[in-house]
Amino acid sequence: MLKPRELIKLFAAKHPVIYDNVKDVAFSLAVVAAIMLILYVYAGTWPPMVSVIGVSMHPNMEDGDLVFIQGLARGAIQTYSNSTSTGYKSFNDYGDVIVYRPYGDPSSEWVIHRAVRWVEKGQVMYTDSLGDHVAPASGYITLGDNNNGIYDQKTPICYDQPVREEWILGVARLKLPYLGYLRHII
Repeated sequence: MLKPRELIKLFAAKHPVIYDNVKDVAFSLAVVAAIMLILYVYAGTWPPMVSVIGVSMHPNMEDGDLVFIQGLARGAIQTYSNSTSTGYKSFNDYGDVIVYRPYGDPSSEWVIHRAVRWVEKGQVMYTDSLGDHVAPASGYITLGDNNNGIYDQKTPICYDQPVREEWILGVARLKLPYLGYLRHII
């Protein structure tokens, strides 16, 4: 009986074109798997990147940007309100940009907005003509850089709900222009 290595050599001799194509595909899949593993190790979360769709983060993130993220286990979120005193900036403004699912709903699209401040349960999230809106749970008040000061908590994105940590995929760390279109298509 022939050993597997001998069978492969015999097949390669009889069908060199098929053998070369299978070898190329196998190599390509190995490279893709290695890249995915490296991205996962870097990010500590899956998916390790998201696409920006829309203009809510303009001018600091554009429609079609591919954004690499890191999970919360890689470090604490720096809010806008805390960062103004430390000078920490991310994507040309104070505080971190986070990626989260509104209401923790797995069927909803990811939202990528800046963490403005942290509120504890029972604290005022914002005040409007209806009065004080109190946080029903602890979490982040978030805002798109291009949303003219209208917090996500004042809109259908995440109405009257601070963004809880368990809803957060990660913190945006790096962006590549236009590659988000490719990811979105795929």
